[in-house]
Amino acid sequence: MTEDVMQVNHRHVIFTIDEGLWPIFQKHREMLKGLMDEAAEIIQNWFEKKQKIKPGIIAGIHTFGAKLNFNPHVHMMVSMGGMKQTGEWKSYDFIPFAMMRKQWQTAVLKLIRRTVKEQEKQKIQPILQRAYQANGAGFYVHAPRQKGNIRAQLGYIGRYMRRPAIALHRIEEYDGQYVTYRYHDKKDGQEKREKITAEEFIGRIISHIAEEQFKTIRHYGVYGRRIKVLSKKLISAWQKEARRWIVKIKSIIKRRNWSERIKEQTGKDPLVCPACQNYYEYQGEVCLKQGELVVKYAVEKTARACMERMISHITGIKALQKRQEEAPKKEVENLGYRQLYMFGV
Repeated sequence: MTEDVMQVNHRHVIFTIDEGLWPIFQKHREMLKGLMDEAAEIIQNWFEKKQKIKPGIIAGIHTFGAKLNFNPHVHMMVSMGGMKQTGEWKSYDFIPFAMMRKQWQTAVLKLIRRTVKEQEKQKIQPILQRAYQANGAGFYVHAPRQKGNIRAQLGYIGRYMRRPAIALHRIEEYDGQYVTYRYHDKKDGQEKREKITAEEFIGRIISHIAEEQFKTIRHYGVYGRRIKVLSKKLISAWQKEARRWIVKIKSIIKRRNWSERIKEQTGKDPLVCPACQNYYEYQGEVCLKQGELVVKYAVEKTARACMERMISHITGIKALQKRQEEAPKKEVENLGYRQLYMFGV
């Protein structure tokens, strides 16, 4: 993503809603797209009305809170500037997020009212009224200034937008019945732990799985899929004519492969063995298909034959282990000796 966007400063903008509205969006998940669209429209309107420019916006929907509860909110990567109709890029580093709070509140409440049916609307009207009265300044909107160079900004925002509901390192214990995990409580700023049953833990996790074909990341403005290529061409043409390289852009961006990206982020080449320092040579891939290991790709016949032998070796060990588990104790001991002999373990 960092290679596809303009190499200019960006802001990480967060749009949240009143917690009383969370169950409504959990029931009507079709409104999650509307939530992203409304947030992006507020940002676009500000840039277009005040500066006559079209910004670049990448929006991501998060449905989870710290305790894995259903808490829908929108994260956005917003370019600090935008493109004029002439193709000229204009920098602009100000977002009045405090002023946008009431606009965001109004947009969310209108989205709910025009989506739900009239009968349900009457039932949830008290909830909507409380959400309005309890947030006199509007729903929370935050747009902190980003620190560091541009690529570091883009990398941080991009990773945050795509993070999962819970990281593995937050899960501290599983005893077969209960899961213990830690979380950061934003109300008091303390790190806490919660112990829940495995069934409840799984239930919370799967509630954040997106509907089929639903896009959790969407592009707006000059980053819109339909006009992104045209926008870059217009800006490049303007740069060439004016001889001003304010934005470093190429009309055709060459994507780095996975090993180049890892090397740039970690400083280590993933194709160098950490034990012997020999260089790995890519020969192919093996993957699971319907529960069985198969060769996905091989550069040539010798590599395919080698991977097929390794698959046979691995599946042979697993079959032997399965027989060991099912055999009586005496036979298990005999099988164990055969395993040493057959595989040289």
